Amino acid sequence: MVKRTLVVILLVVSLLTFAAVKIGFFAPLTGPAAADGASALHGAQLAVEYINARGGVLGEPVELVWYDDNFKADQAVSIAYKLVQQDKVAVVVSGSYSGMTRAAAGIYQQLKVPMISAYAVHPEIVATGEYIFRVGTLATVQGRAGAHLAVEKLGAKKIAVLTIDNDFGVSLTAGFKDEALKLGAEIVFEQKYPLGETDFRPLLTRIRTARPDVIYATGYFSEAARLVTQARQMGIFIPIIGQEGYDSPQFAKLAEAGAANGVVITTDLNRDSEKPIVRWFIEEYAKRYGLDADMVGASAFDAVMAAAKAIQIAGSYDPAKIRDALTTIKAGDEELEDFVTGFRGFTEKRESLRTITCQIYLGNRFHWFWEVKDPKIVTP
Repeated sequence: MVKRTLVVILLVVSLLTFAAVKIGFFAPLTGPAAADGASALHGAQLAVEYINARGGVLGEPVELVWYDDNFKADQAVSIAYKLVQQDKVAVVVSGSYSGMTRAAAGIYQQLKVPMISAYAVHPEIVATGEYIFRVGTLATVQGRAGAHLAVEKLGAKKIAVLTIDNDFGVSLTAGFKDEALKLGAEIVFEQKYPLGETDFRPLLTRIRTARPDVIYATGYFSEAARLVTQARQMGIFIPIIGQEGYDSPQFAKLAEAGAANGVVITTDLNRDSEKPIVRWFIEEYAKRYGLDADMVGASAFDAVMAAAKAIQIAGSYDPAKIRDALTTIKAGDEELEDFVTGFRGFTEKRESLRTITCQIYLGNRFHWFWEVKDPKIVTP
């Protein structure tokens, strides 16, 4: 009788242990991208709290199983095997950069577990296979939007292009250049620079000689802060267009006082939105973490929301059914109610349908500047 009772107790404990809906997550929590990794984790954790406060998924709480990829592709690959084979997650969210996400995508495709890229932009990530999705903006789409911002909104005819030499920068520049040339602009200067560059003055000297109307410069917040600071110190005050890599509280913190003002970026988070979920996210993020919310955190929030929504639609923890459910998430012309960015569902190729917001840095924070909604521009 005692043994039988013990077996029943162990069975109940086992059922309780596996009751939570497990969503896997990886991000660079240490290494050079740790600030973005922390933002992504914060956004994902807020999404889990938001979901669980509203009853969870299929009547069960959501559990985020997360690991640090240390900004290393091999770590992201190891984590992929661990999340699927050890932790038995139903779906995975990448809160990491393109290099790590791209490396891990092949493993999730091979193991047939859906992976949603929160903000990694490289085209080959989603092209990996039918189990890979993206809620962030595809690089070529964001580049196209940047070209329209430069030419149509800012009136640029001559453009200088600086490209950080990695998957992120190269793929963004490719989309920008192609569209800018179609719009009749001239690229008067173009140069790549390495990740971690600290001295942009030689490049800026050559840019000044080329006399462009705007500078389109891909990079992350640390490179961006040095670039804009050194440009302003050299008396270069033409518009500088950045992308989501600039979209971090660290950008203005690292830039010299006033240097960030006037910089315009293409991004996924409209901080001036009146949408209730956006207001809640921005206010709750600041309250919880003592930092301003950024697009990395917002995109990770939306990726977790998409994962949970797909599980609910599937009515199952079966990865194949979740994959099928992800393909059904669409919202027509209206934004999905519980999503923070401009995400409006997935295309047939599993890319994000969205609007792209352009934000300008003024008065110690980013503000709405312009919006790109034309389906010919924003549809992958």
